[in-house]
Amino acid sequence: MNTQKSRHGLSWRTAASGIIGLSLLVIAGTGVLAGLNATTSNAAPQTADAGTLRLTMSATSPSAGFGSNISNLAPGDVVNRYVSLTNSGTLGSQGLTLTIASSGTQTLITDGVAPVATKALRVTVQSCSVAWTQATGLCAGVAGKSEIAATALSSFATAQALTTTTLSPGGGLNLQIQTALPDQSETTVDGVLPTASVQGGAANLTFTFFQTQRTATSTNS
Repeated sequence: MNTQKSRHGLSWRTAASGIIGLSLLVIAGTGVLAGLNATTSNAAPQTADAGTLRLTMSATSPSAGFGSNISNLAPGDVVNRYVSLTNSGTLGSQGLTLTIASSGTQTLITDGVAPVATKALRVTVQSCSVAWTQATGLCAGVAGKSEIAATALSSFATAQALTTTTLSPGGGLNLQIQTALPDQSETTVDGVLPTASVQGGAANLTFTFFQTQRTATSTNS
């Protein structure tokens, strides 16, 4: 019995010694692998900032722009309003478009379908490189640049692209927004308006210009 206990005690001590020895080897090996390190960094912090994309609109004096209502239109009438767009951000833009949300009398928004021959309001957009001469509706004595040809109001529910698609930072457009009620014939009988009529109607218009950022770039320096 004593001999067996001695053998068991010896085996345990031998195993423990082996484990301790292996642990020391692992620790010693780890210390060798992590012994050398090196770093470097820039002396002054590098700054990286993000640009801005802004689009603002203002009435061009003496015009009140869209703040002035249009009233008492007759077929063939044309009314001009003047606004200025400015890309007031630090990034160039592209994809300039216009949408017009409209509500109210349907005959002023959408052309009639035969046999109803009503013609809805038309909107035309022109630009001028300088301020418009509002007394004459001309751009420095000549017609302005066409941005959007005469288009029925209902079509502006879908964004319409301007001819000038890009604006540089700080750049802008002097716009003439023309609203017209096309020539058309209606007959009022004994004071009663036709069933489908543009007469006496009204439409509420919200003009929204949209731009997106310039194409992203990759720079090497």
